[in-house]
Amino acid sequence: MIDNNRFCFLAIALFAVVPAFTFCAGSKNTSKNQPSSQTIFFDDFSVPSLDRSKWNVLITGQVFNNEQQAYIDSTATVYFVKGKEAEGAKNGALVIQPRYTPGFITKDGKKFDFISGRLHTKGKFDFTYGSAAARIKMTEGKGLWPAWWLLGNDRWPQTGEIDIMEFIGESEWVNSAIHGPGYSGNTPFVKRDSSVMVNPVTNWHVYSVDWTPDSIVFKIDGRGYYTVTKSMIEKYGKWAFDTPKHMILNFALGGGYPAGVNKITTPYSGLPATTVDLIKQGKIKILVDWVRVTKAP
Repeated sequence: MIDNNRFCFLAIALFAVVPAFTFCAGSKNTSKNQPSSQTIFFDDFSVPSLDRSKWNVLITGQVFNNEQQAYIDSTATVYFVKGKEAEGAKNGALVIQPRYTPGFITKDGKKFDFISGRLHTKGKFDFTYGSAAARIKMTEGKGLWPAWWLLGNDRWPQTGEIDIMEFIGESEWVNSAIHGPGYSGNTPFVKRDSSVMVNPVTNWHVYSVDWTPDSIVFKIDGRGYYTVTKSMIEKYGKWAFDTPKHMILNFALGGGYPAGVNKITTPYSGLPATTVDLIKQGKIKILVDWVRVTKAP
């Protein structure tokens, strides 16, 4: 690596006839023109169907958090739209849409009244440190639980989890959170952002995280609103964020987290009848314009 200051000093000594400012300015411009980061993953969902070289579609086996949906691999719940249906996504959008399907039985014999979609990149793409961002638009409804997050490849919570965006249908806020050994579940590292009271989740937003060896910074539309440092986490347990993480986009319904906030128990845990009716009418979905991961060169 060239030290620009040292380079300028040598240039002045060797080429006194050349104005020092001109020579050094040229050196700085070269550095300035170099990209500050490189894209290591990008998908704008502009092709006709899901790129299976990048994404997996989860099929429900074990269900966590008392969630009320079964995840399936189907164009009924994961599909692409273009034009007006993309609602402002120029090249088209990914849609994850839960459906009401009473009595749906999974391959392992479990019964659900809802089906939905969960995409992940495990085994196809993961990364350690960098910035992960997604442009997302959601519909409102109490007890919904769409999320955009990063997860390690080993056993939870030792593997570490970074929740870039969670929305549980409370129109006043979305949240970010961090889980790991000693700070999982009802984690002390959770932050609500209330900017959606003015600019709601039904509009497009870029939800992102900047992840470094010493800190994790959550952002909405480029505005940082929550920073967690390694020293903060190590007061509770081991820093679990020095190993690769893969990406997840999913749409859960009800369950422990929404129910813990809204206290709704019927007709489903965390999911009221008004939201069930919206799902039945096909009005509930999440649209994703693009997903990008960048990293310093």
